[in-house]
Order: sequence, then structure tokens, then C-alpha cells
Amino acid sequence: MSGEHVPAVRAAGIEKSFGTEGVLDGIDLSVAGNEILVLLGPNGVGKTVLLECLAGSSRPTKGDVEIFGRDVSEDGGRNLSFLLQDTMAIETLTGRENIDFYRRMHPGFTDRWEQYLDRLDLSEDLDKAVDDYSAGMTRKLELSLTMSVDAPLYLLDEPTAGVDLSMIQRFHDIILDRYDGGSTFVITSHRPLDAELADRLAFMRDGTITAVGAPSELMDAVPPVIRVSGSGAMRTAESFVRGGRLFRTGATARGFLKPDVEFEELEAAVDTDVEGVRIERDDATHTDLFNFYVHVVEPQRTSGGTPNDDSIEAVVEP
Repeated sequence: MSGEHVPAVRAAGIEKSFGTEGVLDGIDLSVAGNEILVLLGPNGVGKTVLLECLAGSSRPTKGDVEIFGRDVSEDGGRNLSFLLQDTMAIETLTGRENIDFYRRMHPGFTDRWEQYLDRLDLSEDLDKAVDDYSAGMTRKLELSLTMSVDAPLYLLDEPTAGVDLSMIQRFHDIILDRYDGGSTFVITSHRPLDAELADRLAFMRDGTITAVGAPSELMDAVPPVIRVSGSGAMRTAESFVRGGRLFRTGATARGFLKPDVEFEELEAAVDTDVEGVRIERDDATHTDLFNFYVHVVEPQRTSGGTPNDDSIEAVVEP
């Protein structure tokens, strides 16, 4: 990662409202040069709106955004390439016509799209109308167009949404190609797998940031994870886990032990002799990381404060 003093992106006290509806509530965020920050959260929490503010395409109701030390309004988009989900590819044009359009529109557009589309298995579909593309095909075209622009900063809104799991690594590899060339990324996603890209992660809920930090630090701060099967055992376990909440995955559920609870206490409270009942410790996964910082950790209201992106302290529901 670059040691430049001036951050590639700095957002301070960002608030955004549409009429009486508040969407962003005091967002403080700083992204260093040649860093990948992945902003994770479920749909509808304000991730896209925040990215629009960072890109300068939407003005915050309150707060400031700087790109490489200059107000984003002064930059005029010269130093960034912005992928806004479902708005980039023109549906009435073919894939090839979209490429020609963006080549004429952006002076920094390169021919990298050829290798990207080949790697993403879309080259043979370029003469089809985008309206006939699947969601995954459209994502492939959008990513290729965005990454074909030479820019020191890329803002990517849900780039892997609608993409098959088997294709996600190829998307990541294309992003890492530009990262290795020195570019900076802010990427929004609701898919925990995208955490694998990150130098740092930020988690978002209800228009605020709940935690920011290196993936390893955030993972280390996740409480002990338990896995439970059996409906009765799950009901019992709810009183032993943070927030009283378990996260179902098929026939099992996962949760995070309260700070004053030992695993043995929970184990003793569950009748494991009942058929189908099982309780065990488990290692935290990227999905656990997502669930803890999005659904268990309380949002931190930081409006008007000083950005403190290195902190991973969080107020946790009892």
C-alpha cells in the first residue's frame, strides 16, 4: 500500500436526506492511495448513496468529500471511474455499441476491455442487445467498461451482484490487476465473499458505519461462534448469544456468545440426547463477520466527530 500522506478519498460528516427521509447519518471515512476498501452491508442501508456522494454525482446534505486532497466538485470526475449498478450499460445498444459509446465519451478509455471480456466469457455476445443479457452478463460488461478507463480511483457499486459464484474470482482478478498497477478502490457489496479483496473493510447499517478495520483485526474481534441444530436447542441458545439472535442456514443456526457466557454453560443448558440436537463451537467465516458487524453491532453515530477509521471498537447489543 502506498505511503502517501494525502488520502485518495476523505469523507467527513456526510449526511444525505431526500425530503424528510435521512439516508446517511454522519459518515466519516478515509481511504489511502492504493488501498482496497470494501464497504459491506445489506441492500437499502445507503451504500450506493454514499458512493454517489464520493463520486460527486450527488451532493451530500451536509459534510465534505475530497478526492486526492481536492473537493470532489473540483475534480470533475477526472481522477475516477465510477460503476453505478444497473445504470452504465445502455440496454437498447449491443455490447459492442456500448463499448464504442464509452470509447468516444471518455478520453481515458483503453482497449483493456478486450482481455477483460475474454476472461469473463462475454466476447461472443457483444453483438447482442444488452436488453437480452442476463444480470450476470450485464455485470461483466459494466465491470469491463469501468476497468477499461485509466484512473487512479475506481468506485464500484455492487460489481458482483447477480454474478455466479464460479465467476466471482475472475471479477476479483480483474480488480486486482488495476490494484497492482497502483489504483485505489472503494467497493460496495452485500456479498461476504467480496471481503476477500479488502485491505480494509467497512460495515454499514442504517446509514452509519458500524466498524472499519483490517479484515484480520475485525475477524479477531468477532466473539466465539456457536453452531446449533434442533429447534428446541435454538430457542435455548437465543438467551446465550449476543443480541438474542441466531442466523439460520438450512437446518442449523449460528450465533455469537455473550461476553459473560462460557460455551460449557450453553452446552449444559441444551439436551443433546434429543435426536437432531447438536451444539458446537465453530471458526468464524466471512458470513459470520458480515452478520456480526451488520446485524449485531450497534451503529455508531459519528456526525461532527473526527474520522477514526483505524478503530474497530463497537457498542454491542446485550
